[in-house]
Amino acid sequence: MQDFTRTEAIDIVGRFEAGQEIPEQIRSDVRLLGQLLGTVLAESGSPELLDDVERLRLATIQAYTDETPEAFARAAEIADSFTIDRADEVARAFTAYFHLTNLAEEHHRVRVLRERDGRPPRQDPTDSVGEAFAQLTAEIGEEAAHERLAALRFHPVFTAHPTEARRRAVSDSIRRLSDLLDELDGSAGGVDRARVERSMLEEVDTLWRTAPLRPEKPTPTDEVRAIMAVFDETLYTSIPDIYRRIDDALQGGASGAVPPVVPPFVRLGTWVGGDRDGNPFVTASVTKKAAGIASEHVLLGLERTAARVGRGLTLDATTTPPSDALVALWQRLRAADEEAAAEIAKRSPDEPHRRILLLIARRVAATRTRNADLAYTAPEQLLEELRIVQHSLVAAGAARQAYGHLQHLVWQVETFGFHLAELEVRQHSAVHRRVLAEIESGEPLSELAEEVLEVVRTIAQVQRRYGLRAAGRYIVSFTQSAEDLANVHRLARAAVGPTGTPPVLDVVPLFETFADLQAAPGILAEIVEHPEFASRLDETGRRLEVMLGYSDSSKDVGPVAATLALYEAQQRIATWADDSDITLTLFHGRGGALGRGGGPANSAILAQPPHSVDGRFKLTEQGEVIFARYGDQHIAMRHIDQVAAAVLLQSAPSIEARNEDAAARYADVAATMDAASRTRFFELVKAPGFAPWFATVTPMEELGSLALGSRPARRGLSVESLEDLRAIPWVFAWTQARINLAGWFGLGTALEAVGDLERLSVAYREWPLFRTMIDNVAMGLAKSDGRIARHYLALGDRDDLAALVLEEMELTRSWVIRIVGGGELLANRPVLQRAVKLRSPYVDALSLLQLRALRHLRAQPAPDAADAAELHRLLLLSVSGVAAGLQNTG
Repeated sequence: MQDFTRTEAIDIVGRFEAGQEIPEQIRSDVRLLGQLLGTVLAESGSPELLDDVERLRLATIQAYTDETPEAFARAAEIADSFTIDRADEVARAFTAYFHLTNLAEEHHRVRVLRERDGRPPRQDPTDSVGEAFAQLTAEIGEEAAHERLAALRFHPVFTAHPTEARRRAVSDSIRRLSDLLDELDGSAGGVDRARVERSMLEEVDTLWRTAPLRPEKPTPTDEVRAIMAVFDETLYTSIPDIYRRIDDALQGGASGAVPPVVPPFVRLGTWVGGDRDGNPFVTASVTKKAAGIASEHVLLGLERTAARVGRGLTLDATTTPPSDALVALWQRLRAADEEAAAEIAKRSPDEPHRRILLLIARRVAATRTRNADLAYTAPEQLLEELRIVQHSLVAAGAARQAYGHLQHLVWQVETFGFHLAELEVRQHSAVHRRVLAEIESGEPLSELAEEVLEVVRTIAQVQRRYGLRAAGRYIVSFTQSAEDLANVHRLARAAVGPTGTPPVLDVVPLFETFADLQAAPGILAEIVEHPEFASRLDETGRRLEVMLGYSDSSKDVGPVAATLALYEAQQRIATWADDSDITLTLFHGRGGALGRGGGPANSAILAQPPHSVDGRFKLTEQGEVIFARYGDQHIAMRHIDQVAAAVLLQSAPSIEARNEDAAARYADVAATMDAASRTRFFELVKAPGFAPWFATVTPMEELGSLALGSRPARRGLSVESLEDLRAIPWVFAWTQARINLAGWFGLGTALEAVGDLERLSVAYREWPLFRTMIDNVAMGLAKSDGRIARHYLALGDRDDLAALVLEEMELTRSWVIRIVGGGELLANRPVLQRAVKLRSPYVDALSLLQLRALRHLRAQPAPDAADAAELHRLLLLSVSGVAAGLQNTG
C-alpha cells in the first residue's frame, strides 16, 4: 500500500483546513497538544506507530474532503491492514487526540468567559438573568418581576445513568492538563514556557499510558464519589458566585452593601445511590451510604468556609460593637464549648463577630462528627446564628462585611443544607405491585420485598439524620394508574408497622410511554384525592411534582411523535394544575443525546407550553453532560445563568403568547407530522426481525460489556424485543454506528407529508418547538455519516431495512437544509458546524476500526475465542473514542 508523499500530505491537510475559520488561540493549543501527542507516540517504543496513525489520519481527511469512493476505500483498506495490536494502538491514539482537542476547545471557551468576566456577548434577554429580569420588568412591572425572581428555582438532578464513556483516571489527567494550559497562558515565555511544556509532555505521556477502558464496572458507591468530585471542585463555590454575579447585575454598585435581591434559586438533587429501577446493585445500604458521603462533603465545606470567614472578621468591638443578640449568642456558645471559647477569646479578645464564627465552625464540625453536645440538629439552626451575626454587623454599620463573604456562606447553607443534594429514590411500579402481593399473601417475604421495605425505612433514617430536605421524593417509573402511586404509601405503612411513623414522602409519577403521557391528567386528577396525597398537598401549599420521560417515549413512537406528545402532555397537565389550584413542577427526564431530549437547555425551556414552567425547572443531568456542564467553574456559572434566565423569562407574557399562538397556528402541521412520522417509525421498528437486526448492525450487545456504570443495559436478556431494552443503549448504539437514528428517524417523512416548504420555513422562524426540533436534528445529522452508515447496515443482511434507514436519512437531511437555508447542515450555527467538521474525519478513522472489529465478530464461522477477545477489545476501544469524538453517548 503506497504511503502519502509529503506534498500529498500538505495538500490534503491544507484543503481540509481551508475555510475553517479556527480562532488562532485554539489552533495554537491544538497544534501544541497534537505535537506533544506525536512526541509521545514516537517515544512509546512501538515501531512506526506514529507513521501508521498519520497514514490513517491523512486517508480519512482525504476521504472526507474528496467524498470519492476511491478515497474512502483507501482509508478502509489502511484500517483493515493493521494487525489487531496495531489497530488497538491506533484507536487509542485517535481517542487521546479527541480528549486533547476537546480540552483545547473547552479551555478556549473558559478563556473567552474570563475575558468577558462571564458577561453575555450581546444584550440578549435569554442569555443572562440580569437581562431576563430587565425584559420581565418592562413587560409586567418591577414589583411583579421581583415576585417572579423570588420564586425562581432551578433543580438539576444528577443521575448515574451509564453514559460517561471515559474513565475517571482519564478525566483527572485531562483536568491536570487544563491547569497546565492555564499556566501556559500566563507564562512569560523562555524558561518558564519550557518548564510548562515539559510538564504537559509528561501529562500527555501519562494519558497515553493510562488504560482507556475501566477494568470493571463501577459500583454505585464509586458513582457517588465521582459526583462528589464535581461538587468539591466547582459547584460548592460556583453556585454562590453565580448568585453574586446576578446580584451585581441587578443592584449595581450597591451589591454587597445591601441585602441581596437574588434568591438562592439552585437546588441539587441526585439519583446516584437512590435509583434502583432495574439496578440490583443499589440497595438500602448503598442509599444510606450515599447520604452519608454527601453530608460529609458539604459539612466539611461549610466548616472550612465558616472558619475562613471567621478568621477574616477582624472587626474591633470599638468600631463594630456587637448587638445584644450577638452577645447572647456568644454566651450560649461559650457555655456549650467552654475550653474552645476561652482559647478563641484569648486570640480574639475584642473581635466578637470573629469569635462567634469560629465557634460556629466548631459546631459544624461537631455536626459532621456526630458530637451531640455541640451539633446542630438542622441547617435552620445554623442559618439562624449566621443571621444574628449579619444583623449585628449591619447594626454596627459594617454592611459590607454582613453581605460579603458571610452572605456567600449563608447562600451555601440555604442551597445545600446539611445534605448537599436531595437523594431521590426511583423504583418500577411493577416491583411495588409484586411486593404488595407478597405482603397480602401472608407468605414469608422474598429478598426483593424485604429490600423494598428497607428502602422506606432508610428514607426515614436519612430524614431524621439530615433533615426532611435530604430525602423524600419517591419516583414511580412507568406510572400507569393512580393506584401505582398510592402503592408507595401502602408500602411505607407496611415498612414501619402499625405503630411506626412512615417517612414524609412526595410520591412523583413518571410518565414515560406515549399511552402513559396521554393518560397523565386523568391519573393526576384521581390521585390528588387520595388521603396521603391530599394531606401532603395541604402541607406543601398544594405543590406537586410530575416527571416526564423523554427516553422511552422516543423509543416508543419515534422522536417526532414523542416531542409533540411531550408538548401536549405538558400543556394538558399544566392546564389541569391551574384549574386545580396546584403549583406544578414538571421534572424533565432528559439525557445528553438528542434521542433522549438532549440539546441546548435554554432554547428547550423557552419553547415549553404556557404555565408549564412558571419559574421552576427541574431536569436530570447525567454521564458526560454532568462533567461538560459543571466540571469547570466558569462553564458551570455560565450554564446556570443561561438556564435560570430562560426559566425566568419563559413566563413573560410575550413568550407565553408567542408559544400559545404558534401552537394554535401550526396545530395542523403538528398533527400531520405526528401521524406521518409515527407510521414511518413503526414501519421500521415493527418490521419482522427488527430487534435482532438492530443488535447485528450496531454494537448494541457489546455495549453491555463496556464498564460505563453499575446499571445493567437492559431489564431482561432477550434481543427479540426492543421493549426490554433501556433507552440509553438504544441511543448509544445508533450513535456509534454514525446513524443517530434515535434523534431524527421519521422527521423527513413528516416534513414531506406537510410538503409546503414556504410554510415550514415560516414555522421554523415563528414556532419555537419546531425550531428547536429542527436545530437538534441538524446537529444529529451533521454528526452522522451516510457512507459509514451503509457499511454498518450491511452487516445485517436486510437490504429492505437498510434502504429504509438510508432513504429516511437522506430525506430528512434534504428537508432540514431547505427549511433552515444555507446549503448545508448547521449553516446557521457556524461555530458548532466548524467543531463537527474538524472532528468528523478523525471520528471516521475510529469508525473504520470499529467496523473492522464488528465485521469479523459477525462473520460466519465465528472467530475462535482468542481472536474474538482481541476483536472485542478493539471494538470497545473504538466505542470510547467515537464517544469522545462525537461528544454524545446516551
